[in-house]
Amino acid sequence: MEAIDKKKRDLINFTIFVAAFGYFVDIFDLSLFGIVRVQSLEELGYKNQEKINEFLNSLGFLGEFLKGLKFNDFMSIGALLLNLQMLGMLVGGIFWGILGDKVGRKFILFASILMFSIGNLLNAFVNDAFWYGVLRFVVGVGLAGELGAAVTLISEVIDKEKRGFANALMASFGLLGAVVASIISHFLHWRNMYIIGGLLGLFLLFFISKTVESEIFSKQEKDVSKGNFLILFSNLERFVRYLKVFFLGLPIWFVFSILITFSPEVGQAVGIEKGIVAANSIMLAYFGVSLGDMFAGILTQKLRSRKKAILFFYVLSIITILLYFFVNFNVYTFYFYNFVLGFASGYWILFLLVGAESFGTNIRSTVVNTLPNFVRGSVFIITSAFIYLKGIVGFVFSSILLTFVFFGLSIVSLMFIKETFARDLNFVEK
Repeated sequence: MEAIDKKKRDLINFTIFVAAFGYFVDIFDLSLFGIVRVQSLEELGYKNQEKINEFLNSLGFLGEFLKGLKFNDFMSIGALLLNLQMLGMLVGGIFWGILGDKVGRKFILFASILMFSIGNLLNAFVNDAFWYGVLRFVVGVGLAGELGAAVTLISEVIDKEKRGFANALMASFGLLGAVVASIISHFLHWRNMYIIGGLLGLFLLFFISKTVESEIFSKQEKDVSKGNFLILFSNLERFVRYLKVFFLGLPIWFVFSILITFSPEVGQAVGIEKGIVAANSIMLAYFGVSLGDMFAGILTQKLRSRKKAILFFYVLSIITILLYFFVNFNVYTFYFYNFVLGFASGYWILFLLVGAESFGTNIRSTVVNTLPNFVRGSVFIITSAFIYLKGIVGFVFSSILLTFVFFGLSIVSLMFIKETFARDLNFVEK
């Protein structure tokens, strides 16, 4: 019996390791566009206004619509491609989530990694913004599956008292993928970066077959409705529960889609004309998130509460954003704030855990896959609102206004969410 338990324990530990490495590759590939955005678009000619107009004109009615939204400069073309990637993640979140509840968590790990790896390999050979955008969408669909599958799987195979720390360990290691991508981007051409991202994912596929599947998932009753996305909307209480968890994660993507991804433009807005490199900001922010996730895992275990730990990170985020815009001395101070903003976003894993612990096994994968990807997919609303407000009140005050809007929604939602620490996950939604 002891030998069987040891073998099972080893399989679970190996599964956590593979999930962590899978998230490492996921984040490596997810952060790539933000890291190589400027270099790749400049090389493709989109620093030239005529090239931008030519691209928008080729899109016909859509191009005219984008011009109306002021998506007609270099920064906006980057935002458009980022939006396409996030739209892919929104679509993929639904697709992989449903499939994960119907087929299994292991299958999603394999299939999603295969998709975004091939997409990134092809991304290395694009020559215009159209195909760049198409492939960012495809990669986005693939990227949408790995994290949700990993969190769902780990949450269901690990002891309920330890799932917070196990998921934090997985996320903390995985987020270092962006740090590594940022470092090597200083030495490699952007096309080679996409090739490396693709090959890392394909290499990982060899290990997924040896991971364990969730017994909670496998032993569900056969007559239970699995992966029914519409069940989230068929009951008002369930829908409100889902919406409250969604709002918990919204501020993180505001921080990363605006303040971190466009850090060179933020630097200029606070008076630092030169020296801000997006790759450095992303590296420091993700290094901060990695440490923040680990701290979040420890804090939630010590407090025995998800809600109290999340509130701590909210307060730290708001204070840091205010300092970011009003107490900024030089390039080094600016980068330090990038790191702290990343650390303050470390509640990302707690946000996902609350989602996993709030919903039944038959739709858990659907919830945990759609939540982060709906948050990521909201980048179109975030960037559009930001670009619109920027034209009215300027860069700094549009950022401050959106900070209070998104964090305000999140804090109100947190107040009305039930505590989920150490909840038994062996239940279903009916």
